[in-house]
Amino acid sequence: MAFGYLLGMDTKARSPKTLVEAIRYYADLDRCLAVMVETRWPNGITCPTCGAAVTRYTATRRLFECSVKHPRRQFSVKVGTIFEDSALGLDKWLPAVWMLANDKNGISSHELGRALGVTQKTAWFMLHRIRLAMQAGTIDKMQGEVEADETFIGGAARFMHKDKKAARARGRLGGMVGKTAVMGLLDRHGPDGHSRVRATVVASTKRGPLQSEVRANVERGASLYTDAHPSYDGLGIDYAHKVVDHAEEYVRGRVHTNGLENFWSLLKRAIKGTYVAVEPFHLHRYVDEQAFRYNTRKNAQGDSGRFLTTLGRAVGRRITYRKLTGKLATA
Repeated sequence: MAFGYLLGMDTKARSPKTLVEAIRYYADLDRCLAVMVETRWPNGITCPTCGAAVTRYTATRRLFECSVKHPRRQFSVKVGTIFEDSALGLDKWLPAVWMLANDKNGISSHELGRALGVTQKTAWFMLHRIRLAMQAGTIDKMQGEVEADETFIGGAARFMHKDKKAARARGRLGGMVGKTAVMGLLDRHGPDGHSRVRATVVASTKRGPLQSEVRANVERGASLYTDAHPSYDGLGIDYAHKVVDHAEEYVRGRVHTNGLENFWSLLKRAIKGTYVAVEPFHLHRYVDEQAFRYNTRKNAQGDSGRFLTTLGRAVGRRITYRKLTGKLATA
């Protein structure tokens, strides 16, 4: 296959709309490569090492070669992405991206492994790489009406051994001991006119961590709606802070946190129903996954749009198995 033919492949005219179409469409490795090239280099292929324009392509190995002589002159489209150093072809990677981006409750590593014909361990690593691409860091702050709330993720007490349940009850936080706190902020009128959420794992639900997250993500002067948790006290100095006490009511006009409560239900449904158990060490990745699907739920292109958004974020991000499993100092 010639280099010009690869660039000339029409990847939009027959873009898949359903999972069945996606599996058939991305069964062709050359088409997968063309989609990745178009997504990664819309203005022309450049060397990831030196940035020089690339015009040479080895079809038999699907490798590009930089016109400038330097180490690592030859490279594949996977270099510098979440797919780097993976022995699996893009014909397996792209359907995996499609499934995780579009399955409302996520997809387990066992299920993905069976679907792709890979081991559970390989599928688990693939899913965490894709979750890395779903992270959406931004310096833009939320404005207008913003909800703030927190929840706890962890095992339900009714499923625990009686000794462990008693030990948890003796703790200062009772049923919250052993669970992980997650803080959420919801912008009711995001950039696309629909509500958008940001969620992160926090060390605790004390005043310091919660208020730090609010101030880091919400523009001063915005309308802030929370429940009666005392950790939010004092935010009225910088925000139009209004509180709804859930002991008395859940909605008072526009003052409520029902948008975040809906997001928490989706997150917990995915964790309990699909993933069953999530280690606190990895919880932030599952939170990022659910936040991505929530924020792209109104994508104009539907499933195809969510897939392409994830694929576009795959560049410049990479995580190794040693780092993912905590065998290195940072995760």
